[in-house]
Amino acid sequence: MTEHRSDADQAHADAFEALVPAWLTVPEAADLLGVGVNRVRQLVTDRQLLAVRREGVLMVPADFVQDGRVLKGLPGVLTLLADARYGDDEALRWLYTDDDIPGSPVQALVENRGTEVKRRAQALGF
Repeated sequence: MTEHRSDADQAHADAFEALVPAWLTVPEAADLLGVGVNRVRQLVTDRQLLAVRREGVLMVPADFVQDGRVLKGLPGVLTLLADARYGDDEALRWLYTDDDIPGSPVQALVENRGTEVKRRAQALGF
């Protein structure tokens, strides 16, 4: 049973390999955020951050940590996506898929253009 889960985890990680340009381990994210590893795990549990397993290691997209903080607007967008019944995998895929914004929603968040991203995420619920 454990091998099957590992295969499934790897399949999920492979699906994001082409979308996400850089990753951080949980300890790396904790270091950049100036918090403990358990706090980063709690942020993931609370959907303030998203993470996937890559080769058995929980990884956070590097774009989600900017200037020692969680990417501005990300927690709100994740809440809107959860309200639209998006799971973590779907939310991560949506955030990194190019849209008419221009570019991907995560790119727009990095460039401080979160209002449009939030509007589009909110529209997914209808």
